[in-house]
Amino acid sequence: MKHARCLLLTLAALLSASLAFAGGTITPAGELKIPKKEVTAKAKFYGYKVGNVQTEVLALRAPDGTIRTAFNTCQVCYDSGRGYYTQQGEYLVCNNCGNRFAARQVELIKGGCNPVPITRELKREDAEFIYIPKTIFEQARPLFLKWKK
Repeated sequence: MKHARCLLLTLAALLSASLAFAGGTITPAGELKIPKKEVTAKAKFYGYKVGNVQTEVLALRAPDGTIRTAFNTCQVCYDSGRGYYTQQGEYLVCNNCGNRFAARQVELIKGGCNPVPITRELKREDAEFIYIPKTIFEQARPLFLKWKK
């Protein structure tokens, strides 16, 4: 019994580490609230459901210390259902076409085979958290209709 419990705990730890899902919460106003202290150079992924459609935000800390955010879907490949990113070192890689995108450029580049940026004017911040409003997720919903992550 003790061995089985250890095995389950180990599997749970490995699964959570490999997915890099983070602990964002939803505020009473429906905003996604991301704790700045957990955002590092390794992309963290935050799920948000709009009706029956699952969306996802990626957040990472750039070399200049700023926190960058984007929807985890490719601006070109989203309609394939596989146009989302995984991180390989300093790059994000589109799982549909294989395009490599420098992680430090998240939120700075719009268009092409890149993550859909969530720029400063689309979110708000305080000393501890980043808040992404529900309306931004509602606008992005069409990008996730065929998502197969």
